[in-house]
Parts: sequence; C-alpha cells; structure tokens
Amino acid sequence: MRLPPRPVRRLLGVAILGLLLAAVLTLPLLALVALVASPWLPGPMRGVRLLAFAVVVLLVESTLLLAALALWVASGFGYWVARPKFVRAHHTSLRIGLDVVVHAARWLFQLDIRTDGRSWSPLDDGVPGSENAMVVLSRHAGPGDSLLLLQTLMNRDHLRRPRVVMKDSLQLDPATDVYFNRLRSAFVRPGAGDEAEAQIAKLASNLGEEDALLIFPEGGNFTPRRRLRAIDSLRRGGHDESAERAEAMQHVLPPRPGGVAAALDAAPHADVVFVAHTGLEHIVAFRDVWRAIPQDQTLSMQWWFWRADQVPTGRDERIAWLFDRWGEIDAWIASYPPSESARRT
Repeated sequence: MRLPPRPVRRLLGVAILGLLLAAVLTLPLLALVALVASPWLPGPMRGVRLLAFAVVVLLVESTLLLAALALWVASGFGYWVARPKFVRAHHTSLRIGLDVVVHAARWLFQLDIRTDGRSWSPLDDGVPGSENAMVVLSRHAGPGDSLLLLQTLMNRDHLRRPRVVMKDSLQLDPATDVYFNRLRSAFVRPGAGDEAEAQIAKLASNLGEEDALLIFPEGGNFTPRRRLRAIDSLRRGGHDESAERAEAMQHVLPPRPGGVAAALDAAPHADVVFVAHTGLEHIVAFRDVWRAIPQDQTLSMQWWFWRADQVPTGRDERIAWLFDRWGEIDAWIASYPPSESARRT
C-alpha cells in the first residue's frame, strides 16, 4: 500500500482533533447509547467501558499531537528538533501518553498484567563494563502487545529510549507518524528485503546504554494461515531445516533472521531480550476490540535475557539460536490455556 504524502497525513491529525471535539459535544448521547447497548454485550457495562476507553485514546492522541506541535514551534519550527533536549521532551510526552492509555485499559477492563518478576533495569542487567544497550525481540500479536511492550520499556522502572522497527503503514496513525519520525525508528515496507535490513542496521548503530531497539522478527501477527504460508515459503527457499522447526511451533510464526542479524551485526555490544506475552493476541483489528477485548483477565509477559557475549556470531549458529528461542516462546504460550476472548473468536 502506498502511503499518502506527509502533508496529507497531517490532515489525519486534524481529523483526530475533530473526532475528540465531536465526542465531547455528544458525550451524553453516546453514553446513553452505550448504556442501553451494554446488556446485549459480553461483560458488565461493556459498552460504557469501551466508550470511556475510546474517549481516553482520543484525548491522549490529541494531547500528544498538540504537544508535538508545541515542541515543533519551540524547536525553531523543527530546525532544532533533533537536539537532545527536544528528543528527551518527545520521549517524555510519549511515555506519559502510553502510561495513561495502559493504566486506563487496566482500570476499565480490570486487567492484571504480570511479568516473570525479574529485574532488568539499566542499573543491574548488563555485563560489568558493557554499554548495556538492548535489542528486544518480541512475539508479534497485534497492536495491543506492541503498545504494552513500549509502555513497559519506557515506564519509570526502566526509562528506555526505544528505537522501533515497524511497518510503514503505521504512519497512518497521526501520533505514531509524528513522534516516531522525529525519534529514531525504522518504517519498513513488507517484502523490502535488503532495504529493510539496511534500515535496521542503521537504526542499531550507536545504541547507547539507555537505548532499546525493538524488533518483531515474525514480521506480522500470527494466524494459522500465515504460519502455513511462512513454512511453505521456507521450503520453497530451500530452508528445509528451518521449515521443519517452524512446523513444530504451533503458536508463533517462524522468525525472520535477516533483520535480527542486521541489528546484532551493527550492535555487537548489545544485550538481547526475548519477550513473550499472551492475552492480547486476538486484538488485531477494531472489530476485535468490540467483540473480543479481554476483561477481568490476567495478561502474562515473560522475558529471557542474554548477555552480548552469549549471543552467537556465526550465521548458521545465530539462526539456530534464534529458532531455539522462538521454540521456547512457543512452548511458553502453549503452557497457558486460551483466554475467554480467544474462545469466543
């Protein structure tokens, strides 16, 4: 899909502000409709909760866009926007916005988010003397997991500065477009191949101790059909061993090693963190938010930490290592029963 030019995309930001104004002006009517519809929706007061969450998201998105406009003006209409103090201001605005959205979701939908409990803050998780940069390799399971992972990386416990590899179509979201084009990130086109790997290598260069490069090696959300297509693609490419290993994994897509290798080659000093999560995998499109958002559930996250000197450097060894780790993620997901929302879809 070819994206509209940036000036046209900026009009989407104006539309977001207009939606927020319309929502505020019609909020009593919307609340009445949500209240009447709630008895026919699963979960107590689901319509009201969804309306409240939608208003929060619109408010956060609008506030982020207005903050970005103020920073653009303050930075000499963008001339000094790459200076450290303006980069820090963008990170702070984004972190606060993510915190509000995640906390609103936890409160409105009574979600309990649990991790493995291990500490991996910048102060205590690297090899002594290392720069302690991070490459974070995560399972891909919809926009909800991406938002939650970003918030975890950026919150006050970790305060990481994320550099994110994401699909270029995500620039259709106004706040994502503005903030991640000003911060260091890579918007890659599906099937870009060498071009995408070059973008990732450039993004991984000069990773500092507060930075975390976030990659989703599967390249897309898991579906059974995509899994079969990925396995077939491996076989057609002559990667029979990888295809056999992918067939043994039932809950994830086979990881694509090209982008991971590009990142690790460009940042050999970086520690590596693998992330798995379960509970949000069925929230892929807006219709899924309406019918399948989890409520009164526990969302689980698991982290596996590898020091930079533990990461293989040879091509074949690194591919085998990556598939081993993805097999661990698959086994971890299999250990959790399907959520109620998953069974309804």
